[in-house]
Amino acid sequence: MQDTSFGLLTGNNIESRRFKAGSTIFREGDEANELFVIKSGKVRIQIGNRTLTELEPDSIFGEMALIDNEPRSATAIAVTDVELVPVGEKQFLFLVSQTPYFALKVMRVLVQRLRATNKTFG
Repeated sequence: MQDTSFGLLTGNNIESRRFKAGSTIFREGDEANELFVIKSGKVRIQIGNRTLTELEPDSIFGEMALIDNEPRSATAIAVTDVELVPVGEKQFLFLVSQTPYFALKVMRVLVQRLRATNKTFG
């Protein structure tokens, strides 16, 4: 499996947000302008009442928002207490320009999720 860990973005001096277990981080249809890296805890991604995936620390979610500027395509819920590191468009563009491997890792996440969706509906 390829390295799709984003742990480097969750260092000690980086601004983070905390959500209690059961909290909604964002809802399908919400305006979107950042992706999140999970520093600690577990996040469920769902559409309607159907769970698409549950994500662990060092995973990203919400990345589609920074690529296509469309509203959120799913809902993200804190399964446990979570600490998240937000990455806005400016930081995202900086990371992509300074570290091409970062862009490849984001693309790998997108492709893995697309393949999983294709298996589910294919």
